[in-house]
This record gives sequence, structure tokens and C-alpha cells, in this order.
Amino acid sequence: MYENLATLLFAGMLMLSVNAYAAPFPDPKSDEPLAAQKTIKKAVLAGGCFWCTEAVFEYVDGVEKVVSGYSGGTKETADYETVSTGKTAHAEAIEITYDASKITYGQLLKIFFEVAHDPTTLNRQGPDVGPQYRSAIFALDSNQKRIAKEYIAQLDAAKAFRSKIVTEVNDFKAFFEAEGYHQNYCARNPRNAYVMFNAKPKVEKLKKSKPELLKK
Repeated sequence: MYENLATLLFAGMLMLSVNAYAAPFPDPKSDEPLAAQKTIKKAVLAGGCFWCTEAVFEYVDGVEKVVSGYSGGTKETADYETVSTGKTAHAEAIEITYDASKITYGQLLKIFFEVAHDPTTLNRQGPDVGPQYRSAIFALDSNQKRIAKEYIAQLDAAKAFRSKIVTEVNDFKAFFEAEGYHQNYCARNPRNAYVMFNAKPKVEKLKKSKPELLKK
């Protein structure tokens, strides 16, 4: 994560401009129905720096917990310093625990694509570069995998973005919780320059564009 303020400001502005939509953003045509009663499920998503994606989903109604961590590689390499080399197969990811009677997997994916990151940049989000910052969905079962793949195809067909989506859809293998200082980072460090220019605009976009999905 960059520390130079000017670089952060430029990167944040560039990210917002690149992520401009070419068409209205659609709801997923394929999704799971809302559960009839409280049902706890999980989703594992990677969309650049986990500080930012965690910050967005913590505001979403029906999301009970968000944990920053690593997915895609092995337990032996699941630490920040090693993952930052870009040689571990890990991506910075978040594990979302949600109540499927309040929000669906497809709705989480819509927030992921529309608000939480830019799915058209390969191995990069804003100022962060490397395969550890890639866009990826780690499907926990065949239903999640189907919904994710069909939604990506739907978004590409609708030309929801000016460029083709490069998000990987992988079978989930394991999620490793990141070090404690990464958890709830944005909430604990609101005046950090990186947070102000990269995470905060995403949270504000969620609040303005999806007020019906916010926690009361």
C-alpha cells in the first residue's frame, strides 16, 4: 500500500474514472432465493487491498462479519510479508459471513462488482500492483460458482464496464485470517491517507447508491 499522498490522490481519481460504467448496472439474473429463516453462509472474495473490500461490506445489512485474509495459496505462505512478494498464489481476500434470509449471494456479488473494486484491471487495484491484488471469487460450492460465472457473463454481455471483466472464478480451498492489525483497518485508521483516498470513496459510493442495503 502506497504512502505518498500525491500518488494516492492520483491513483484514487484514476480508479474512479476507469471504473465508470458504460451502461446501467444490472441485478444478477441468476441468484439464490432469500432463505425463509436465518441461515448463515459465507462468501470469499478478492478485489485488491482487503482493507477496502472489508470496509465496504461491513456496512451491508445482512453481513454479520467480515474478516481480512489470504486465499489461493498454502498455509505456509499465508502471512502479509510473504504474500506481498506476489509469488505465493494468494490473493488478499475477505471472508464474508452473511445471513441468507437478508441478502443473497448474487446481491453480494453486485456490490463486489459495482462498488468494492474494478474487475477489469488485471492484477491491479488503484495504486496496488501484483497478483496478490487480483480480482477473484473463491466459490464455496457449485451453486456459488454457477451464480458467479453467469453474472460475469451477464455483465460482459450488458457492457456494464468499458473493458472485459478479468475476475477469476476459482474453487475455494482455504481461507487464512490475516494478522490482527489488518482487521477493521479502515474503521480504526480513518485518517490514514490510503484509507481516505482509496477505501472511503468506495464506502461513500455504497451509501449513496445502495442506501436500501445499509445496516440500520
